[in-house]
Amino acid sequence: MSGITGTTGTTDDARELLPTATTARTRAAVRELLRPQRGLAFAGFGVMVVATVVGLLTQPLLGRIIDLVTEHRPAGDLTAPVVLLAVVAAAQGITSAFGMSLVSRLGETVLADLRERFVERALSLPLDRLEKAGSGDLTARVTRDVSRVAEAVRTALPELARSALSIVLTLGALALLDWRFLLAALIAMPVQAHTARWYVTNATPLYAKERIATGAQQQQLLDTIGGAGTVRAHRLEAEHTGRVTERSRAAVALTMRGVRLVLAFYARLHVAEYLGLAAVLAVGFLLVRGGSASIGTATAAALYFHSLFGPVNTALVLLDDAQSASAGLARLIGVVDEPPEPAVSAEGAAQEPGTDPTVTVSGVGHAYVPGRPVLHDVDLVLRPKERVALVGASGAGKTTLAKLIAGIHPPTSGRIEVGGGVALITQEVHVFAGPLDGDLRLARPDATDEELREALERVGALGWAEALPEGLGTVVGDGGHRLTPDRAQQLALARLVLADPPIAVLDEATAEAGSSGARALEQAAERALEGRTALVVAHRLSQAAAADRIVVMEDGRIAESGTHDELRAAGGTYAALWRAWSRNRDDGH
Repeated sequence: MSGITGTTGTTDDARELLPTATTARTRAAVRELLRPQRGLAFAGFGVMVVATVVGLLTQPLLGRIIDLVTEHRPAGDLTAPVVLLAVVAAAQGITSAFGMSLVSRLGETVLADLRERFVERALSLPLDRLEKAGSGDLTARVTRDVSRVAEAVRTALPELARSALSIVLTLGALALLDWRFLLAALIAMPVQAHTARWYVTNATPLYAKERIATGAQQQQLLDTIGGAGTVRAHRLEAEHTGRVTERSRAAVALTMRGVRLVLAFYARLHVAEYLGLAAVLAVGFLLVRGGSASIGTATAAALYFHSLFGPVNTALVLLDDAQSASAGLARLIGVVDEPPEPAVSAEGAAQEPGTDPTVTVSGVGHAYVPGRPVLHDVDLVLRPKERVALVGASGAGKTTLAKLIAGIHPPTSGRIEVGGGVALITQEVHVFAGPLDGDLRLARPDATDEELREALERVGALGWAEALPEGLGTVVGDGGHRLTPDRAQQLALARLVLADPPIAVLDEATAEAGSSGARALEQAAERALEGRTALVVAHRLSQAAAADRIVVMEDGRIAESGTHDELRAAGGTYAALWRAWSRNRDDGH
């Protein structure tokens, strides 16, 4: 129903990045994706073979024309080979286009399947796992890695398939002309093979490091932008700018290493080309002089080898795209292979939903980083339909306790028992792009229009919702009608009403409202929580005053618990907070 916010305490050095699949596992995953498309794969590559074989008729026909000219044959004798050249060109063009379309369809189908698996698994990952990895890691995989794989599928895969077929069949054609031409052509292969091995050995780890550096760069940007208010308040602009610069320079340095690697790769390929061509020409000269081959045959052999420049260079150059795509693919497969969020165990975590909406927290402690606990031996019971407000200074552990109860994290120690489903709404909620009624139905797909209106009415949002240009059918979110922060919170509360969980956790869910709309949003939250067991991390103490019970936290422990009147009379931490908050209101702040 909302985004999850709050400081996890996880530093850059302690981040646990999402896994990257091994090379063997990546290949196995590709085979799994290709298995349902075997028919399309065989058809595509079969047509490509036919297209390549037809194209190989060009060089012998050109050699025949040269022999006819050198033998001073009549001009009419050139008609047949010239016509055949035109037929070969047309046939090759048609079959190549058809074969490439089949191979492209194969790639796009497999890519779509991979994307669906990736999104499905990414959405089912435990939020605790995502927070440990950092949003930058997942963002880099969703954007950069998916784009690299998609680009490779659309361009590199069809070209690589065509190039590989051309190389194999052209070498076979050279052998048919004369086995000595094949031996001459193979002189270039050791240099090419060494170049390919050298490149792969250096490129694979380099591109993997580049992906990690890019993820770290995006994470730092997200952290800096997301906490811009705090950064400015504490005058940390220079420090955060330095961090962004450092990570950007690291990513750029790795990119430049890749550029230098590619330049050296091309230089070595040119050496192989010249060695092979010189050898083929020398063999052709010797065979023609000895009468073993005609000038046309030698010309055809030279043209065959020259025609290898394109596919060989394409295949080797595509190693760059292939290595880049392979690194991205391994990162996607790593997420696809992540186990889904496991059923919550009995020890130390939320229980399976039951019928009694009670929450029992027993001796709970929690640490995001080992040795740095943020909660200490917390005991708390939320009785059925009781509304408990959680208050305390920033860093007291309120958000952490709320997340543990909501099941976002398992506690490090202790036990939490939850009797019923839990819904969490935080300060940062999300408005999904699409019609407003579709956004609401994410909480209950089978809800009727009348039920949607009732939910909106309950949280005080029906008036503005029906006043939108197209009513509940108005497109909201990115690319649509922009909702103000308080309206977005009302929308999240309406989804809470529709989902109707027995237990709700609100983590400063009304904090985005300005002073003028704060009371209206608080009233909306009160109506949405009616009849539910609720834990409210209170941003304003007016929310706490209206709760059935108030729990005050200090340094990860429960310091006080009682009603508003009881705690004021006790003269403790809550009383001091109330006096300070009331004084600020009286001063007009």
